[in-house]
Order: sequence, then structure tokens, then C-alpha cells
Amino acid sequence: MVDTLTKPANADLSPALEVSKRPRPTERLRHLWQYRELVGNLTRKELKVKYKNSVLGFAWSLLNPLMYLVVFSWVFGEVLDVNIAYYGLFFLSGLLAWNLFSTGLSAGTSAIVANAQLVTKVWFPRESLVVASILAAMVHFLLQSLVLIGALLAFRRMPALEYIPVFVLGLVVLVVFCSALAIALSAVNVYLRDTQHLLEVALLAWFWLSAVAYSYGMVANKLVDRFGPNGELIAALNPVLTVVVTFQRTLYNPADPTPAELADPNFIPAIPPHDMGWYLTHLAVTGVVSLVLLYGALALFSRLEDNFAEEI
Repeated sequence: MVDTLTKPANADLSPALEVSKRPRPTERLRHLWQYRELVGNLTRKELKVKYKNSVLGFAWSLLNPLMYLVVFSWVFGEVLDVNIAYYGLFFLSGLLAWNLFSTGLSAGTSAIVANAQLVTKVWFPRESLVVASILAAMVHFLLQSLVLIGALLAFRRMPALEYIPVFVLGLVVLVVFCSALAIALSAVNVYLRDTQHLLEVALLAWFWLSAVAYSYGMVANKLVDRFGPNGELIAALNPVLTVVVTFQRTLYNPADPTPAELADPNFIPAIPPHDMGWYLTHLAVTGVVSLVLLYGALALFSRLEDNFAEEI
């Protein structure tokens, strides 16, 4: 690991200069690219440490969504009798997005504190620890996708192929949004260790606000009833919900509602009954907000990192 922390030849700033001038957020992104080999090594370390001495190893990444799938399918599909066809596939489509976000954010928030020995002994871009945690979460995301593929085969369903580019855009937006929050919270967590515990509570509430386990229509209809025709826009204030319904639209791929269903005031759609333009517009807005947050997070990280070694 020591060799991987050696400054690459094409990095043009010394550690002393790095700290003294507080590089701008755009420069920090450039440094991350220069240290991409280090980020890769840290990602591999993250994955190895997580499953060290584990008998099942990476199989735990598959068991997690499987367990959620069984429990939620029984509770919502049988006990509560939610009127959603192929509920298991619907739930799993949204759960993939949620697990990527929550796992990446949780691991990223504690990344600096968890790697205190590296932070205090060797100079390197500290935010690379956060990025490595999110990349490790993406590896788990890819593994958990195997469960979804199995579900698609079991239900003999096909994803909406025309929405694949929208799905990819949603994935990118989610990673950027997660990175922004994780970078900011990882810096705050060095000074205020309650941050990671508060995050656990916040994520629990966030899960239930993101229409992972229930239909989007339940949220939209309530908002419209309370705030009028534009009430649905309030749901878009939750960036994770926007990505979750994008995943569900692509992977769950329900049949389009009929005109009669849309005219029925009691109709509750499983996902937003809108065309591709609606999804693209909401993802574009969420993406812009995420980029602004990422810029601010890197600026905050730059201000707080000077005393990381002392505080840890």
C-alpha cells in the first residue's frame, strides 16, 4: 500500500502547496484523476476488508437483496395486499438504487475516520477514501443486479430497452449525488462523530420517503389532494425518489395505463404515468443540483481537511 500512495509523476502540486493554497473543487477532481490508481487500490482494499474471514464472502451482497425481497414481498404483497403486479420485481428494481445510495453514503461518511492511520501518516488526496467507498458500493450494486436478472427470468419479464439510456443517466446522477453528500459528511464526521449515527436515522426515514416499497402514485395522489395540481412537483424534491422511479420504469417496466385508468380518480399508478421526457427533465434537474452540491462539498472538504490528522 505504501507504494500506491507515492505521488504520481504527473501530479504537479506538492503536499505542502496543496494544503497552503486550498485547491479549488475543480483541481481536487483533477487530483482524483491523477491518483486513480490509488483509488483503485483503496477500492480493492475496501472490498477485501469488508469480507475478511467471511465464509460466504461476496455472496452476502446477493443475500441482502434476497432477504429484503422475501420479507417485503410477503408483508406488502400478501399481508397488506398492495395492488402492484409482480410486486417482488417492482420492489427489487427500486431497492437496487436505494442500496447503492445508502451503502455508498454510509461507507463514504465514515471513510476518513475509518482510515485514520493512512490519514495521519501519508499524504494523498483524502477524498479518494470516500470515492473508493462509493466505488466499492458500485461493485456490490453490480453483484446485486444478478438477483434482479434472476427475477426477470423467473417472471419472464423484459426491461424497457428504450429506457436504458435514461437508466444509465439515473445511475450517474445517483452516484454524483451520493458522492456530494458523502464527501461533505465525511469531513464533518471527523469533527462531529455523531454525524454517522445521525445518518443512520436519516437513512431510515429517507428509505420510506423514496417510494421503494410502495407505489409512486400513493405519494403523488396525496400531494395533489393536499397542494393542488402542482403538488406532484414536491415529490421531485427528493433526488433519490427520482432515481428510484427511473429504475422501476426501466427494470420493472409495467404496462402503460389505459385512458380509462388515467381518468379514474382512484387509480394509483405504480410508477409515474408520464413519458420519457418527464423522466429526462427530472433527472436533468436532479443532476444539475447534484453537481452544485458536489462543488460545494469539495469546497467544504478543502476547508476542513487541514486539521484532519489532529482531530482523528
